[in-house]
Amino acid sequence: MTSVIPCRRMLPTLFLAACVAVAGQARADADHWVIDEAHLSVNFLVDHIGFSSVLGMFLDAEGEFVYDPDAMELESGRVVIRTDSVFTNHDERDEHLRDDDFLDAGEYEEMVFTATAFEPDGEDGGQLTGDLELLGVTRPVTLDVTINRIDEYPIRDGLFGGYPYVLGASLRGTLNRSDWGMDYGIEEGLVGDEVELILELEARRQ
Repeated sequence: MTSVIPCRRMLPTLFLAACVAVAGQARADADHWVIDEAHLSVNFLVDHIGFSSVLGMFLDAEGEFVYDPDAMELESGRVVIRTDSVFTNHDERDEHLRDDDFLDAGEYEEMVFTATAFEPDGEDGGQLTGDLELLGVTRPVTLDVTINRIDEYPIRDGLFGGYPYVLGASLRGTLNRSDWGMDYGIEEGLVGDEVELILELEARRQ
Protein backbone atom coordinates (compact mmCIF):
# COMPACT_ATOMS: atom_id res chain seq x y z
CA MET A 1 0.00 0.00 0.00
CA THR A 2 2.79 2.44 0.77
CA SER A 3 4.05 2.18 -2.79
CA VAL A 4 0.61 3.03 -4.23
CA ILE A 5 0.13 6.35 -2.40
CA PRO A 6 3.14 8.14 -3.96
CA CYS A 7 2.02 6.96 -7.42
CA ARG A 8 -1.44 8.43 -6.91
CA ARG A 9 0.08 11.70 -5.81
CA MET A 10 2.22 11.73 -8.94
CA LEU A 11 -0.69 11.29 -11.34
CA PRO A 12 -1.79 14.97 -11.42
CA THR A 13 1.79 16.07 -11.95
CA LEU A 14 2.31 13.59 -14.77
CA PHE A 15 -0.99 14.60 -16.36
CA LEU A 16 -0.04 18.29 -16.19
CA ALA A 17 3.36 17.58 -17.70
CA ALA A 18 1.73 15.64 -20.53
CA CYS A 19 -0.68 18.54 -21.22
CA VAL A 20 2.18 21.02 -21.30
CA ALA A 21 4.08 18.79 -23.71
CA VAL A 22 1.05 18.47 -26.00
CA ALA A 23 0.42 22.23 -25.91
CA GLY A 24 4.05 22.86 -26.73
CA GLN A 25 3.84 20.47 -29.67
CA ALA A 26 0.70 22.23 -30.93
CA ARG A 27 2.46 25.58 -30.84
CA ALA A 28 5.47 24.06 -32.58
CA ASP A 29 3.24 22.88 -35.44
CA ALA A 30 2.25 26.45 -36.32
CA ASP A 31 4.45 28.05 -38.97
CA HIS A 32 5.74 31.62 -39.12
CA TRP A 33 4.78 33.25 -42.43
CA VAL A 34 6.04 36.59 -43.74
CA ILE A 35 3.98 38.34 -46.40
CA ASP A 36 5.88 38.93 -49.62
CA GLU A 37 5.61 42.70 -50.16
CA ALA A 38 5.97 42.21 -53.93
CA HIS A 39 2.79 40.12 -53.87
CA LEU A 40 0.68 42.06 -51.37
CA SER A 41 -2.17 44.24 -52.66
CA VAL A 42 -4.22 46.30 -50.21
CA ASN A 43 -7.10 47.81 -52.19
CA PHE A 44 -10.38 49.60 -51.53
CA LEU A 45 -13.54 50.65 -53.37
CA VAL A 46 -15.73 53.56 -52.31
CA ASP A 47 -18.73 55.23 -53.95
CA HIS A 48 -18.28 58.63 -55.61
CA ILE A 49 -21.56 60.66 -55.76
CA GLY A 50 -23.41 57.57 -56.95
CA PHE A 51 -21.87 57.79 -60.42
CA SER A 52 -19.02 55.32 -59.95
CA SER A 53 -16.72 53.79 -57.37
CA VAL A 54 -13.14 54.93 -56.88
CA LEU A 55 -10.64 52.07 -56.76
CA GLY A 56 -7.59 52.84 -54.64
CA MET A 57 -4.72 51.03 -53.01
CA PHE A 58 -1.88 51.41 -50.53
CA LEU A 59 1.57 50.96 -52.03
CA ASP A 60 3.51 50.41 -48.79
CA ALA A 61 2.40 47.58 -46.48
CA GLU A 62 3.94 44.63 -44.68
CA GLY A 63 2.81 41.82 -42.45
CA GLU A 64 3.35 38.42 -40.90
CA PHE A 65 1.34 35.72 -39.15
CA VAL A 66 1.66 32.43 -37.30
CA TYR A 67 -0.60 29.75 -38.80
CA ASP A 68 -0.92 25.97 -38.82
CA PRO A 69 -2.34 24.95 -42.24
CA ASP A 70 -3.11 21.37 -41.19
CA ALA A 71 -5.20 22.37 -38.18
CA MET A 72 -6.33 25.63 -39.84
CA GLU A 73 -5.43 27.47 -36.63
CA LEU A 74 -4.17 31.04 -36.53
CA GLU A 75 -2.13 32.04 -33.49
CA SER A 76 -1.39 35.64 -34.43
CA GLY A 77 -1.20 38.04 -37.35
CA ARG A 78 -0.44 41.68 -38.08
CA VAL A 79 -0.45 43.95 -41.14
CA VAL A 80 0.97 47.48 -41.06
CA ILE A 81 0.01 49.97 -43.79
CA ARG A 82 1.62 53.36 -44.44
CA THR A 83 -1.23 55.84 -44.81
CA ASP A 84 0.75 58.24 -47.00
CA SER A 85 1.18 55.49 -49.61
CA VAL A 86 -2.47 55.78 -50.71
CA PHE A 87 -2.81 55.80 -54.51
CA THR A 88 -5.85 56.32 -56.74
CA ASN A 89 -4.03 57.42 -59.91
CA HIS A 90 -4.95 61.08 -59.38
CA ASP A 91 -2.44 63.34 -57.62
CA GLU A 92 -4.89 65.96 -56.32
CA ARG A 93 -7.27 63.33 -54.97
CA ASP A 94 -4.42 61.42 -53.34
CA GLU A 95 -3.24 64.56 -51.55
CA HIS A 96 -6.79 65.13 -50.31
CA LEU A 97 -6.96 61.56 -49.01
CA ARG A 98 -3.74 62.16 -47.06
CA ASP A 99 -5.03 65.29 -45.31
CA ASP A 100 -7.19 65.48 -42.17
CA ASP A 101 -10.47 65.08 -44.09
CA PHE A 102 -9.56 61.42 -44.52
CA LEU A 103 -6.38 59.59 -43.44
CA ASP A 104 -4.57 62.47 -41.73
CA ALA A 105 -1.28 60.86 -42.72
CA GLY A 106 0.80 63.62 -41.14
CA GLU A 107 -0.59 62.77 -37.69
CA TYR A 108 -1.25 59.03 -38.14
CA GLU A 109 1.48 57.53 -40.28
CA GLU A 110 0.24 53.94 -40.05
CA MET A 111 -2.92 51.94 -39.82
CA VAL A 112 -2.57 48.53 -38.24
CA PHE A 113 -4.68 45.38 -38.49
CA THR A 114 -4.10 42.87 -35.68
CA ALA A 115 -5.75 39.46 -36.02
CA THR A 116 -7.76 38.26 -33.03
CA ALA A 117 -9.53 35.10 -34.29
CA PHE A 118 -9.91 32.84 -37.31
CA GLU A 119 -12.94 30.58 -37.85
CA PRO A 120 -12.37 28.09 -40.68
CA ASP A 121 -15.41 27.17 -42.77
CA GLY A 122 -13.94 24.33 -44.77
CA GLU A 123 -10.74 23.32 -46.50
CA ASP A 124 -10.12 26.62 -48.28
CA GLY A 125 -10.86 29.51 -45.94
CA GLY A 126 -12.97 31.05 -43.23
CA GLN A 127 -13.58 34.30 -41.41
CA LEU A 128 -10.75 36.38 -40.01
CA THR A 129 -11.56 38.84 -37.24
CA GLY A 130 -9.17 41.53 -36.11
CA ASP A 131 -8.79 45.02 -34.73
CA LEU A 132 -8.11 47.87 -37.14
CA GLU A 133 -6.34 50.88 -35.68
CA LEU A 134 -7.00 53.96 -37.81
CA LEU A 135 -6.97 57.67 -36.91
CA GLY A 136 -6.21 56.72 -33.30
CA VAL A 137 -9.39 54.60 -33.07
CA THR A 138 -9.43 50.80 -32.81
CA ARG A 139 -12.49 48.83 -33.94
CA PRO A 140 -13.13 45.24 -35.04
CA VAL A 141 -13.21 44.20 -38.70
CA THR A 142 -14.15 40.83 -40.17
CA LEU A 143 -12.72 39.57 -43.47
CA ASP A 144 -13.77 36.59 -45.58
CA VAL A 145 -10.67 34.55 -46.40
CA THR A 146 -10.10 32.20 -49.32
CA ILE A 147 -6.85 30.25 -49.16
CA ASN A 148 -5.99 29.75 -52.81
CA ARG A 149 -2.94 27.53 -52.57
CA ILE A 150 -0.30 26.31 -50.11
CA ASP A 151 2.58 24.68 -51.91
CA GLU A 152 6.20 24.82 -52.92
CA TYR A 153 6.72 27.83 -55.14
CA PRO A 154 7.56 26.99 -58.77
CA ILE A 155 10.10 29.84 -59.00
CA ARG A 156 13.50 29.55 -57.34
CA ASP A 157 14.30 32.09 -54.64
CA GLY A 158 16.91 34.47 -56.02
CA LEU A 159 18.41 35.17 -52.61
CA PHE A 160 18.66 31.69 -51.11
CA GLY A 161 18.47 29.57 -54.24
CA GLY A 162 15.76 27.18 -53.04
CA TYR A 163 12.06 26.89 -53.73
CA PRO A 164 10.14 28.59 -50.89
CA TYR A 165 6.93 27.23 -49.41
CA VAL A 166 4.15 29.77 -50.04
CA LEU A 167 0.60 30.41 -48.89
CA GLY A 168 -1.60 32.48 -51.19
CA ALA A 169 -4.89 34.00 -50.05
CA SER A 170 -7.64 36.42 -51.04
CA LEU A 171 -9.46 38.50 -48.40
CA ARG A 172 -12.64 40.54 -48.73
CA GLY A 173 -14.64 42.68 -46.32
CA THR A 174 -16.42 45.98 -45.76
CA LEU A 175 -16.31 48.70 -43.13
CA ASN A 176 -17.99 52.03 -42.47
CA ARG A 177 -15.26 54.66 -42.33
CA SER A 178 -17.41 56.86 -40.09
CA ASP A 179 -16.88 54.30 -37.30
CA TRP A 180 -13.31 55.62 -37.19
CA GLY A 181 -14.40 59.27 -37.30
CA MET A 182 -13.77 59.69 -41.04
CA ASP A 183 -17.03 61.31 -42.12
CA TYR A 184 -16.04 63.80 -44.84
CA GLY A 185 -18.58 63.98 -47.69
CA ILE A 186 -21.01 61.43 -46.26
CA GLU A 187 -23.86 63.78 -45.34
CA GLU A 188 -23.67 65.54 -48.72
CA GLY A 189 -23.59 62.22 -50.61
CA LEU A 190 -20.22 63.03 -52.17
CA VAL A 191 -18.23 60.07 -50.84
CA GLY A 192 -19.69 56.80 -49.60
CA ASP A 193 -19.44 55.70 -45.99
CA GLU A 194 -19.08 52.00 -46.82
CA VAL A 195 -15.62 50.95 -47.99
CA GLU A 196 -15.07 47.62 -49.69
CA LEU A 197 -11.74 46.00 -48.83
CA ILE A 198 -9.89 43.81 -51.33
CA LEU A 199 -6.64 42.15 -50.25
CA GLU A 200 -4.46 39.69 -52.16
CA LEU A 201 -1.31 38.19 -50.66
CA GLU A 202 1.41 35.59 -50.90
CA ALA A 203 3.30 34.68 -47.73
CA ARG A 204 6.49 32.67 -47.37
CA ARG A 205 7.04 30.13 -44.63
CA GLN A 206 10.14 30.94 -42.62
